[in-house]
Amino acid sequence: MVLKTMVGFGRGLALVTLAVTNLVMLAVSAVVLVLCFGLGMIFLFPATVRMVRGRARQARQIAGAWSGVEIDAPYSPAPPPPQPQRDGWYREGRQLYRTSLVPSFNRTWNWMTKDPATWRDFAWLLAEPPVGGLLAASPLIMVGCGVVLVRVWQPVEVLAGVVLAIAGVLVAPRIARVHGLWTRLLLAPTKKARLANEVRHLTQVHTEAVDSQAAELRRIERDLHDGAQARLVAIGMTLGAAEELVDSDPTAAKALIAKVREASAASLIELRQLVRGIHPPVLAERGLGDAVRALALDSPLKVTVSVELPVRPEAPVESAAYFVITELLANASRHGDARNVAVDISHRRSALRVTVTDDGHGGADPSRGSGLRGIERRLSAFDGVLALNSPPGGPTVATVELPRAFPADAVRRSTLPVWKQRLLAVCWGLFWLPLFPQGLAAMFSKIFGSDVRSWFLALYLPEPFQWPVILGMIALGVAMVSFAVMTTKQMKEREGSCV
Repeated sequence: MVLKTMVGFGRGLALVTLAVTNLVMLAVSAVVLVLCFGLGMIFLFPATVRMVRGRARQARQIAGAWSGVEIDAPYSPAPPPPQPQRDGWYREGRQLYRTSLVPSFNRTWNWMTKDPATWRDFAWLLAEPPVGGLLAASPLIMVGCGVVLVRVWQPVEVLAGVVLAIAGVLVAPRIARVHGLWTRLLLAPTKKARLANEVRHLTQVHTEAVDSQAAELRRIERDLHDGAQARLVAIGMTLGAAEELVDSDPTAAKALIAKVREASAASLIELRQLVRGIHPPVLAERGLGDAVRALALDSPLKVTVSVELPVRPEAPVESAAYFVITELLANASRHGDARNVAVDISHRRSALRVTVTDDGHGGADPSRGSGLRGIERRLSAFDGVLALNSPPGGPTVATVELPRAFPADAVRRSTLPVWKQRLLAVCWGLFWLPLFPQGLAAMFSKIFGSDVRSWFLALYLPEPFQWPVILGMIALGVAMVSFAVMTTKQMKEREGSCV
């Protein structure tokens, strides 16, 4: 508790410092805006917007790291760079330009000025020092005012100072989250921007899915044409030759028929491999866990598989996860020079999580490998993500998460009994009453001999019963807040472990 309080004060002080830096950035931005829209020096505008966006990006990262308030970037995607025509000139509207400098600037200008997130960043830059800075500094202000009141050394002032100092200490660990919520209020994408980004993402995913499906169909067609189809043609030709020789040379005809039998067996093996590449039978019959175990047996690596799934995922998600694991094992063998691989298949609520760890030399990079890019394209169709940690020298840890992988009726959220929910609400809502007014405040009033009884119930009782009642009130408040904190923590742990 002491460590959390000190961390809270430190983070509050850091947020106040950053709010002060916003004032400097705000002054620079104001001068640039005057020069841009007053004197026409618009070439300064993009650099200023990038500076403000960088500060806003830092604020989003701090909110996510310190308070767990995740804030998505609200900006529309940057326009593509202008492409030259066949004659080498660049067209922008009705104008032609020798270089791409002016067309590129015009696109950047329109992108920044027409994006509402740009002006929301400037609004946040203006509001952060007085609002965000004051929020972050509130624990320090409360404790400072409390110390000043205590030094007056009057009963009422001492009581108020102690209450203020205690309140500041209690608020300090939570001030980062409060500031994160304030940051999200201005820097999070609006509903319109979020909807536009989702539509853009779905369009991109649809295009990639269509391209991937077309590539897969071409691969299947090529495999059939070069493999099974060629063998079947050869089988037909061999059977024709055997048919001609069956009367004149039975021995040669038998030899050709034996070759036909061998060729048919090889064709059957190729067809089975092709079917396994489309959708393995073991995956359809026995599920993801047994399919990955069968894949591990065929792998040249030493693969250990750990599976913890309450039910089978949806069939399309299951197929995507299987082929992702197949590609990761192939990469570990071909490119990583790994010997041992661990595959862990688990769940987090309704999401399927796959972690593949190998002891290879590392250095995997999606931007340099088509296999990893293919995995990302396959996952994007299900809103899945690939997190890769592959430092040079290894090991490589690839974590794949596919949301909404399980049927809706398989998601079981733990709930408390009704009586416990009501008791939890009472404890959260009323713990302060016995702890502060009837406990701590009455205790300080008793210690300093104040004649003001106010509404302190214990002070209206006979002298022998006052201290037991005061201490009992403090114990009751502590018990209520402890029960509320522990029960809430248990609820979160159960929700995090259930599907």
